[in-house]
Amino acid sequence: MIQPHGGKLIKRIADNEERDFILSLNLKRIYIEKDEALDAEKIAIGSFSPLEGFMDREDLKSVCSHLSLKNGIVWSIPILLQIDDPSHLKIGEKVLLVDKTDNNPVAVMDISDIYKLNKKEIANTVFGTLDENHPGVKRLFSKGDYSIGGKIKLLNRPSFPNKEYELDPEETREIFRERGWKTVVAFQTRNAPHRAHEYLHRLGMEIAEGLFIHPIIGLKKEGDFDSSVILKAYQILINSYYPHRKVLLAGLSTSMRYAGPREAVFHAIVRKNYGCTHFMVGRDHAGVGDYYDPFAAHKIFDEIPDIGIKIVKFYNVFHCDRCGGIVSENTCSHPEEMITKISMTKIRKALSEGKRPPSTMLREEVADFLIENFNLVTEDYR
Repeated sequence: MIQPHGGKLIKRIADNEERDFILSLNLKRIYIEKDEALDAEKIAIGSFSPLEGFMDREDLKSVCSHLSLKNGIVWSIPILLQIDDPSHLKIGEKVLLVDKTDNNPVAVMDISDIYKLNKKEIANTVFGTLDENHPGVKRLFSKGDYSIGGKIKLLNRPSFPNKEYELDPEETREIFRERGWKTVVAFQTRNAPHRAHEYLHRLGMEIAEGLFIHPIIGLKKEGDFDSSVILKAYQILINSYYPHRKVLLAGLSTSMRYAGPREAVFHAIVRKNYGCTHFMVGRDHAGVGDYYDPFAAHKIFDEIPDIGIKIVKFYNVFHCDRCGGIVSENTCSHPEEMITKISMTKIRKALSEGKRPPSTMLREEVADFLIENFNLVTEDYR
C-alpha cells in the first residue's frame, strides 16, 4: 500500500451551463436513497477524495481484502451504489442519479462497472459479523444485490436537515488559513457532548492550534441522538466553556457505518480532506454493541501505512472522586469505588426518564438543554 493522495481535493461539480445541458438530455434515471445521495455529494465536493465515484468491483475487492483502493491508496470502507435490477443498464452509458425522497437529480454517473455483490463476504470483512442486528450489516443486506460503479459529477445538492451547519472541505481549509491554524485536531462524534468528550477537547486544544468538532449528522441507527440536538448541545458547551478562537463546529452529513476500526480509518481520511493535521481516536470508535474490541481502532492504525494525518489515541476517561475531576487511566490509579464511568447509555436512559445525569457526566447547561429537548432517532436506519 502507498500513502494517500497528499491531501489533494478531487472535486467533481458541474457548473450551471453543464448541469442544464445534462438535465436536457433524455438520460435513464436511477432512483437512490438519501444516504447514497449524500455519498454522491461527499464524493463530488472532495470529502471522500480520492474517490471520484462509486466503487467498481476491483476497488471493492481491494478495500475488503487490503484496506486500500486498487491503486494502493489506503481506503477502508466500501462506498457503493446498490441496486435491485441492472438489466436495463449497460457499461459506458450516462445515467441520472435521482434522490427518491424529493425527485431531485443529484448527480450524473458514467457507468464503468455493473456487478453482483457477495454481501456475506463484505459483511464479514468490513463489519466482522453477519448479524443483521448490526446496523451496518442491516443496511448492506437491506439494499440491492447488485452495484454499479463509475465516476459521478454533482448536479444539485441533496436536501437534508441541518445542512446549514455544514462546511465543504474547501471552506474549512480556508477558515483554518484565515485563523492561522497550522495544526488542527479533529474530533469525531455522533453523540451529544459529555464530560469525557470535554476532557478530550481540551487536550486537543493543547495539542493543536485549532479544534474542529465535526459531528456526523447523516443517517444513524435508531436510539442515537437527533442531529439538531447534538449540534445545539455543542453550541451551548462551546459558548459556555471554550475559547471561541480555538474551536470550529460543523456537521458532516454522511451515514454512520458502525464499522469500528475500519470506520476510524475512514473518518481520519475524511478529516484530512477537510484540512486537519491530527485526528482523535478514543475508546470504541464508531463501535456499536459488543461487536469490536474497545481499542481495535487504535490497533488498526499500527497495521496500515501513514495516511498523512497524526492519530492521537486516548484510552479510558472517567471521573475520579479522589482526583476531583475527569482523568484517564494514564493519570489516575485510584480504585473503582472512587470512579464514575461516563456512559452515554446511562446518560440517555436518565434523560429519557426526565432525570438529570450527575454533573460528573454532563455539564448542567447541556443537561438542561437535553432534558428539555430530548429527541432520539426513531426512524429505521434506512
